[in-house]
Amino acid sequence: MNILFAGTPEFAAVALKALLSTSHNIIAVYTQPDRKSGRGQKVHYSEVKQLGLLYNLPIFQPESFKKSTNDGLNARKELLALDIDVMVVAAYGLILPQEILDAPKYGCLNIHGSLLPRWRGAAPIQRAVAAQDSETGVTIMKMDRGLDTGDMMLKTSCPISAQDTSVTLYEKLAHQGATAICQVLETEETLLNYLKNRHVQNEDEATYAHKLTKVEAKIDWSLSATQICANIRAFNPWPIAFIELEQHNLRVWSAQVATYTPNHSASNGEILEITADGVYISCGQNSVLCITSLQWPNAKPFNSHQIIQSNKLHIGQVL
Repeated sequence: MNILFAGTPEFAAVALKALLSTSHNIIAVYTQPDRKSGRGQKVHYSEVKQLGLLYNLPIFQPESFKKSTNDGLNARKELLALDIDVMVVAAYGLILPQEILDAPKYGCLNIHGSLLPRWRGAAPIQRAVAAQDSETGVTIMKMDRGLDTGDMMLKTSCPISAQDTSVTLYEKLAHQGATAICQVLETEETLLNYLKNRHVQNEDEATYAHKLTKVEAKIDWSLSATQICANIRAFNPWPIAFIELEQHNLRVWSAQVATYTPNHSASNGEILEITADGVYISCGQNSVLCITSLQWPNAKPFNSHQIIQSNKLHIGQVL
């Protein structure tokens, strides 16, 4: 089959690489426009574009498909001129109008990193970790105009461990998504069978995974240690959980819930003890968090031993 692939980050690149190993014909790749990033503001190619260049695939990078702009109109014309059997979309980042959704012979299929209808939206992996879900997964759906509301064709599950961060879960789901889309597209007959047996999402079970913001990464010590720990794992690698201290932000890379009997008179955010295991901090619901990796501005992350040696924190200090 002639497949048009649309995606941007590594999550999508893993799926594209898997499809390139099949007998299908990847006729073109759509990805986000190049962006400048880093202190030097160097132009950065998306992971999907890098892979597309490696395989000498035609690459398109429209800013949008809006009818209100000449660029958007041209982007539509370019895509509609292609001979597409199916379009595979994975973390692309652009809204596809109905005209585009209807263009491929068999429609547009999306690889979504959650068990829909739970966690529709931009940050399903991070929200699942923060919500302390016991499992998540990948859903292959036939796209419609709604936000991740399309009919479900295949769902695969993945347990979330107490050690999983958004990074580790992202990697697991990227490979799971690649396997799932190849399964759906094994043959044209296989695809038709999945399309025939797809299921409508239950709107009553829908939840939304809103975009992450830097503001919400600030640690709220009134929360339980269990919830703070989940947030730290969810916000790794971005925006990174942080503590405001003396007009500086201290990044918290890792922590664990402590089996520690807190002082009932301690304030939320108060340092109870600093040991080789980490920094013990009083939290809400009479719980204690042990921070095991902390980063001061303009420095590398410190492990628990380095935190002690730095002498930058002290018992009784309220963060």
